[in-house]
Amino acid sequence: MTVRPIDAPRRTVVIEDVAPAVDGGRYPVKREVGAVLEVSADIFKDGHDVLVAYLKYRRADERWRETPMRHVDNDRWAGAFRLEATGRYHYTIEALADPFRSWLADLEKRHAGDQELASALGEGFALIRAAAARAMDAADRRALAACADRIERAGSAAEAVRLAGDAELAGLMERHLDRTEATWGERELEVVVDRERARFAAWYELFPRSGAAGERSATFHEAEAQLTRAAAMGFDVVYLPPIHPIGRTHRKGRNNALVAAPGDPGSPWAIGSADGGFTAVHPDLGTLDDFDRFVEAARRLGLEVALDFAIQCSPDHPWVREHPEWFFHRPDGTIKYAENPPKKYQDIYPLNFQCEDPRPLWDEMRRILEFWIGHGVRTFRVDNPHTKPVKFWAWLIRAVQDAHPDVIFLAEAFTRPKMMRVLAKAGFTQSYTYFTWRNDKQELIDYLREITTPPVAEYFRGNLWPNTPDILQATLQRGGRPAFKTRLVLAATLSSLYGIYSGYELCENVAREPGSEEYLNSEKYEYKVRAWDAPGNLVEYVTRINRIRRENRALHDYRNLRFYPADDPHILFFGKMTPERDNLVFVAANLDPFATHASLVDVPIAELGIAERRTYRMHELVSDRWYEWRGPRAYVELDPGIEPVQIFVLQR
Repeated sequence: MTVRPIDAPRRTVVIEDVAPAVDGGRYPVKREVGAVLEVSADIFKDGHDVLVAYLKYRRADERWRETPMRHVDNDRWAGAFRLEATGRYHYTIEALADPFRSWLADLEKRHAGDQELASALGEGFALIRAAAARAMDAADRRALAACADRIERAGSAAEAVRLAGDAELAGLMERHLDRTEATWGERELEVVVDRERARFAAWYELFPRSGAAGERSATFHEAEAQLTRAAAMGFDVVYLPPIHPIGRTHRKGRNNALVAAPGDPGSPWAIGSADGGFTAVHPDLGTLDDFDRFVEAARRLGLEVALDFAIQCSPDHPWVREHPEWFFHRPDGTIKYAENPPKKYQDIYPLNFQCEDPRPLWDEMRRILEFWIGHGVRTFRVDNPHTKPVKFWAWLIRAVQDAHPDVIFLAEAFTRPKMMRVLAKAGFTQSYTYFTWRNDKQELIDYLREITTPPVAEYFRGNLWPNTPDILQATLQRGGRPAFKTRLVLAATLSSLYGIYSGYELCENVAREPGSEEYLNSEKYEYKVRAWDAPGNLVEYVTRINRIRRENRALHDYRNLRFYPADDPHILFFGKMTPERDNLVFVAANLDPFATHASLVDVPIAELGIAERRTYRMHELVSDRWYEWRGPRAYVELDPGIEPVQIFVLQR
């Protein structure tokens, strides 16, 4: 048996259970610029020494900074620092026994026990003089020497103890503490700091080719009218499906027909033709210059343009000729098209990230993103990331964000929960969620608690979408206008991130066939012309909900969601509040689109410092009505034919 030498035998402080940390520090936690990162840990050692601890932090290109940690209780310590800029911060903990504080605590105990202090005072003089010897500043050296002299000349033991506890001396000793034998945390942890829009944004998905006429594509210039609509409704991000040239080989027709009719535009996700690939613009939409003007028009309206990053090719993509090694091949050498049995996508060739040499393919993916970043795009919605290696995403997102820390990646990962989570750990800023299929009260409570509280919320930000071009969920198909209202408000208030696909505000709810989540006459395969002022539209309603979101800071946070009891199984009651409790929002939602439901709901008045018999005012923002409530239980009644949801703000 070989006995290894003891490593740093005098560094005996134990530092355990550092939080926040994802998988023990294997992955970074996520926060937004301006936030304060609260860090805690168990810190202790053998014996009775008085410990001191410091939270160390730095950006990647900086020297360590530090802030003292405070003892909370039961060997738990806490500290915090502000995240001042986007990018990555490193943090860890330094802790050690403080000989002077330990000596002072022992001295005070000896004095209280009326014991002889000469020997103990001698130990203190030695500590003070050692600190003076370490001091580089002459003034501090003189001050320390003077403190030692005053204690030594004290006329009584009581005076010596008082002088030893002097605040000035304590500060000097702390400033010149010998840390050569301090213990550091076993690993540096990381926090990725994103801009605020990573946490708070309302997304609107639109097809820029739709809107001019049913028989031809709109141009980017014509699509600026859709930007104006989105901005007027209060959205922050406009997300465009792929804007690239579309292949003709095996082009899909209307309603996903295997054979396209003349004039059918094909699916935007069948990327690539003789006109170019991932860095080209479909000629029907215009040119790159036209796209640049579109992005600038969005910026002037306060909108950000997000692009779809869909890593797949049509059979006509230039790479099929230039890089056949980047695709999957059958035994006869032909390239495989995409399949998700029983579905077949003959118009799409997936890329092979396990090809013989994947590095050139990886580098090309980075080049594509850099290209669009150069054209003003700072947000990417990534199509089906769960079909590519997690290691690839970790590399790509890190490489892009190291150069452009403000870039946001949304994962369209409708897949297994563990894959969704590891993609978020690997770097994705936001993720689609299962909210689309969570409709019952308890499953909503369970799922939203799971994704908005630690440990998941340390790295996962859920972006809630009631619909997408691929998903018309059964609740919307059956529930009509009340269901569209309810699901909109739930998405917009349960999370600080949500989005809708255009047509939602018109309550489009006709499926291609019974049991399908595909839209009839899907915009994926045809140009769509809509009457945005059609009777029964929700344009004003969407605008009001987005205005409520913007005006109430409690709805800007992701991790502050709390559910409260409601007696009726169809009534969901939840709230959000700011840390200062100066903005308190409560939402009551009727999950049944067909019947009126009433319920008593529990309001956390004790937590809010409201006396049980005191009357308090609630402003209901959807109807702009005022209510006076008293006590911890309140009554709500929600008729889906009138208003299925109420949003209350407590007036302090």
